[in-house]
Amino acid sequence: MIGRRYALFLLGFCTLIGVMASVEHAGLPHSWIGATFLVVTVGAYAGIGFLCRTADEAEYFVAGRRVPAMYNGLATAADWMSAASFIGTAGVLYLQGFAGLAYILGWTGGYVLLAVLLAPYLRRFGQYTVPDFLGARYGGTWPRSIGALSAVAVSFVYLVVQIYGVGLITSHLTGFSFELGIFVGLGGVLVCSFLGGMRAVTWTQVAQYIVLIVAYLVPLTWLSVKQTGNPLAALSYGVQLEKNAAREHQLAQDPAELDVAQRQRALAQEAARKLQDVRAAMAQDAQAQTRRIAELRQANAPLLQVQRAEREFVQRPRTEDEARARYERDRELALAHAAPLAGMPPQTLPFATGDPAGDEGARQRFRAERVDFIALLLCLMMGTAALPHLLTRYYTTPSAAQARRSVAWSLFFIMLLYLAAPTLAALVKFEVLHHVVGLPFEQLPQWVGRWSKLDPNLLSVRDLNADGILQLGELAIGGDIVVLAAPEIGGLPYWVTCLVAAGGMAAALSTADGLLLTIANSLSHDLYFRLVSPRAAAVSRVIASKMLVMAVALLAALIAALKLTDILQFVSAAFSLAAAAFFPALVLGIFWRRANRAGAVAGMLTGLGVCGWYMVSNLPLLRRVFGITRPLAECQWFGIEPVAAAVFAVPAGAAVMVATSLLTRAPDAEQLALVDRMRVPAPDER
Repeated sequence: MIGRRYALFLLGFCTLIGVMASVEHAGLPHSWIGATFLVVTVGAYAGIGFLCRTADEAEYFVAGRRVPAMYNGLATAADWMSAASFIGTAGVLYLQGFAGLAYILGWTGGYVLLAVLLAPYLRRFGQYTVPDFLGARYGGTWPRSIGALSAVAVSFVYLVVQIYGVGLITSHLTGFSFELGIFVGLGGVLVCSFLGGMRAVTWTQVAQYIVLIVAYLVPLTWLSVKQTGNPLAALSYGVQLEKNAAREHQLAQDPAELDVAQRQRALAQEAARKLQDVRAAMAQDAQAQTRRIAELRQANAPLLQVQRAEREFVQRPRTEDEARARYERDRELALAHAAPLAGMPPQTLPFATGDPAGDEGARQRFRAERVDFIALLLCLMMGTAALPHLLTRYYTTPSAAQARRSVAWSLFFIMLLYLAAPTLAALVKFEVLHHVVGLPFEQLPQWVGRWSKLDPNLLSVRDLNADGILQLGELAIGGDIVVLAAPEIGGLPYWVTCLVAAGGMAAALSTADGLLLTIANSLSHDLYFRLVSPRAAAVSRVIASKMLVMAVALLAALIAALKLTDILQFVSAAFSLAAAAFFPALVLGIFWRRANRAGAVAGMLTGLGVCGWYMVSNLPLLRRVFGITRPLAECQWFGIEPVAAAVFAVPAGAAVMVATSLLTRAPDAEQLALVDRMRVPAPDER
């Protein structure tokens, strides 16, 4: 029965795609096509959420523990396929090449840890949340409180990123402003999670996975056929990589590109000069921009150039703080684009700035990049295995055996997209390098102007050497738009663009639903019910969770409206925090009988402290928030990036936890019995 329903959903979605392709051919305005994809898909999710509404405690928190393994795998895959996975993975591979594989390897490797170390054991424990386990395993209020607050912090950082993705996609589909797009898309999040909790979210996520995987594979297959004639995109990957490498080699030696790189270095020096007297620089910039607009109008310059100059004038910083942040960003961007290939490493070359066969400096750079790659990979693995909203999914299966099987299904469905992401990045880069770079500015495709108008941080072009030709060093593309703009970059019909946006919306909504529930449940169930009002009725806990869903969603939307870009950076920070807070406490709590309350509390606080300090000291955004002005390199250990802070925090937390546990009283008999019960397979697992 379940399979038949989702087969009908897939058929209906394919029918929608066919209808939209037909009406575009018939001349229906693009705005109507985008709005139709948005309304129909979000309306379908809302309908599923409404049909699954419930006030029952077990249904609301863990979907009644009746979700079969395959469908829980589908729901988990959708929960996992966040805006970062759908939007950001191909983008980071486009910009970073080989180094971007750390995300794919780390995230998929985390599911191996999850299946082996955590999922079946937590399912045997039962209950509803990760802090439930910490409270029962270690006793007292501190482990549960720290776990609940950590779950809220980790999930909220991750949630803000999803809401940012919702705003980006909604504005892309409808033409609304980014801020309005956030609140329009937020309605879809709330309808699914507010009415039915985990029951509604689970069955909505199954439908959302169907939408997002179809939306990802259709343009990938089409681009592969267009470029190579082969519908099996994976077989086109190596061919297009070779062509990209040849084109990159040509561009690296192009005199025009070298001239642009020199001009970028001059811009970096100019930005550094402006930082010495920000107020005077603001006045000079305003005068220069006004003068340039007048000159362009007097010379009857192309309308696109005049509009671009006017837009730059309107978007100029209005305060000294804004100007200082702009000049710092301009300096960093110019320095990056002054490097060969506009700062992008050759896609086929591992660790591009180092060479294991070169001189001592090249060997040191190679070792540093390799260490950073492995550190990020390990952090993503441990963070994946410790994410509270992901672990909660395995409470919904009928048994521990089903939980382990659902991990395997999750990994299978996730790999369908992760195996496609590197190929999509290579195909999009082929289009950009061969069919966009080298065009006259007047002949640039429409998507360049549209995306640069939507947000210059996502895409911008600038004729630095005034030759009227676009060089690679004059094109700045943010990784967050590589997937969303892929159909336009490849010259595919507009309905494909809307299909991809609908898939991105499904990915962002599915993860946002799970995160909202995790935050609300941590506050209502773990803090309010378990610690403040233990005698509260079950229905009051459900109502409290629903109210908190709305409040947290609104707060996340307000923060996301600040337009925090670089999705993967913030997501990676959330993974490090999750690993630091939960991984040692969960794993040692299951496999080491001597672990106790004092050790868990000390270990969790140590891990969070080390992770938080390292990220605050090194992430530019957090350093500005906390007023830290020390040079970035002073705080980095072994050159490891701040988003990989868990590589230090997890060992520190585990060591403190072991030492403290050995120096304090052993766990009581009830806690030891819980460990033994979790580690003994049930009859259906033998």
